[in-house]
Amino acid sequence: MGSETRGPAGHARLHAVGPGEKSTPRAAAQPWENRYRSYVIIADVVATLLVIVTGALLILDITGRPYFLHASGTALAILCSLPINHAWSQHVLGEGTEEFRRLGRSLVIAAVVVALAGLLFGALDVQPWVFYAVPAVALIAFPLRYGLRQVLHRKRRAGECMHSVIAAGSADTLRDLIERTRTESHVGWQVSAVCTAAGQGERATGEIGGIAVAGRLDELADQVRRGGYRVVAVTSDPHWTPERLQQLAWDLEGTGAELVVAPVLMEIAGPRLNVSGVLGMPLLRVSAPTFTGGRRVVKDIVDRMGAAALIVLAAPLLLGIAALIKLNDRGPVFYRQLRVGRDGRTFTMVKFRTMVIDADRLRHGLLGDNEGSGPLFKLRRDPRITRIGAVLRRYSLDELPQLFNVLGGTMSLVGPRPPLPAEIENYERAARRKLLVKPGMTGLWQVSGRSDLSWEEAVRLDLRYVEDWSLALDMAILWKTFRAVTGGRGAY
Repeated sequence: MGSETRGPAGHARLHAVGPGEKSTPRAAAQPWENRYRSYVIIADVVATLLVIVTGALLILDITGRPYFLHASGTALAILCSLPINHAWSQHVLGEGTEEFRRLGRSLVIAAVVVALAGLLFGALDVQPWVFYAVPAVALIAFPLRYGLRQVLHRKRRAGECMHSVIAAGSADTLRDLIERTRTESHVGWQVSAVCTAAGQGERATGEIGGIAVAGRLDELADQVRRGGYRVVAVTSDPHWTPERLQQLAWDLEGTGAELVVAPVLMEIAGPRLNVSGVLGMPLLRVSAPTFTGGRRVVKDIVDRMGAAALIVLAAPLLLGIAALIKLNDRGPVFYRQLRVGRDGRTFTMVKFRTMVIDADRLRHGLLGDNEGSGPLFKLRRDPRITRIGAVLRRYSLDELPQLFNVLGGTMSLVGPRPPLPAEIENYERAARRKLLVKPGMTGLWQVSGRSDLSWEEAVRLDLRYVEDWSLALDMAILWKTFRAVTGGRGAY
């Protein structure tokens, strides 16, 4: 069995073992996984019972009629739908949108079942349970799940509640995977050992990215059986032929380890990828991205309705900011700038003014101090920014007037960063694909580091959004944007 030590945060860490050592039992769910799953189940049950009991008492108080059969039937439908739709599966808890998608699908199915049961048995007074009780359960269950996830992610940032991973592939792809697991600890992967084609590390160190090389690629299954790793991550390498990957999957049967294979198309994910069998071969189908059609019409409607609602709600804040800017130096409240939108069409983007009145004229004298990446011009301590402007920028309040751009149809709530005309002159072919959709007030670049991102990383995130857009992704980005701007991370 591989030796086990305790890391800085006290979590177990498995080490590579030699060929002569005794095998360990199959990898099993760790205690923290079982506890976390129990907390999720308890949260869902509590949310369901709380709403159902409250609803039964309120409806009884209003109508004077007992609704205990309706209440118990609704509760039963929800609590049966959750496990049937695998909403409590450990494979989806704690990471990604699939957990919330399954929770939402379970509640929708439960509502449909209650409605159909009401029609079948002639109980037409089930409408309150379908249209009020089930949505109320969602309003409680989703925040509870999100809160539990935040606790889990906090522990993972401290090095706890991690899945032990053994990775196998080429040195470059392994190094990239190791770096990603370190920077994105919320995923819960901790690479504990790696395997390479020759069983050697970088520059004869016996390590790759600070992780010990356990052996060769053809020894991977043996290492998994001995080390008890929970995840086997296979990255690109000429060694991995279809026959060898199939044999590896067979060899891992009974170990309890999850086999994860990284496809060559690293930046394509989500609904555009589908696995299907054709001519007896498993094929990865990549559908074309959608830039027109019904889904885009829905997005445009949601954008404009959302912008209108936010303008009404934020009206007092908008007026207050405008007054502060005007009182500060008697200059104009808004800053208008020409930007490039969809299909290369230019439009005037509106923001609250955060710099001195002659900021554009002073820009030429600051070019030598540019800290921006690529064609971007950025300064962490830009002397042109006013005191009020610094606060507005920190919390992205200067961008609120862009809601009028969204309302007018030149921008979206979520989309790629709107570039300047001078910037697109230096765009490569890949970066120009950002112009296939409307620019957004926020996007993946906003929730992933904002001004701290390199130019290459910002382009990669924008292209990922353009290629894999969905309404669910928009909702997730809007929520993460709220968290990013309230924390003021990466803004200057």
